[in-house]
Amino acid sequence: MKIAISADHRGATAARAIQTVLAREGHDAKLVRLCDDKPSDYPEAAYEVGNLVASGEVERGILICGTGIGMSIAANKIRGVRAAVVQDELTAELSRSHNDANVVCLSGDLLGQRLIEKIVSAFLRTPFEGGRHARRIRKMEAIERGEQPSTVSE
Repeated sequence: MKIAISADHRGATAARAIQTVLAREGHDAKLVRLCDDKPSDYPEAAYEVGNLVASGEVERGILICGTGIGMSIAANKIRGVRAAVVQDELTAELSRSHNDANVVCLSGDLLGQRLIEKIVSAFLRTPFEGGRHARRIRKMEAIERGEQPSTVSE
C-alpha cells in the first residue's frame, strides 16, 4: 500500500520508526515534510499528507503530533480527507470500517511506539464496511460541497 507519513517535532521520532516498520512489511511508505529537533507547525504536515491522499497519489496517510488533534483538524479541511484521531486498535478499526477514514492521526506524546505500531496495523488492514455507512460518507461529501446532508438518500 502507498502511504504518506508526516509529523511535527513532537511526532518525528515515532514517524521515522513507523516508516521503517511499514517499509519492512512491504508498504511503499514515505516520509513527507518531516522535521526533527526544531519546532514546526503541524498544519503544514497535515496539508502535505492530506493533499497526497485526496489526489489519490497515496492510499492512506499517517500524521503524528503531540495529541493528534491539531493534525486531524488541519487535515480535515482538505476535501476528500477523512482524518481520525485514534487512541487504540478498536478506534482505528472503527475509523476505517464505519467512517472510511483515509488518514490516521496519532499522539506522539501519549502513545508509546508499540501501541502506535498496533494502531497503524489495525488502520491499514481494516476495510470499509460500506452498507449503511456508505450513505453517511456520501452525506459528509455533501457537506464538503456546501450542501445539506439531508438531501442525500440511499
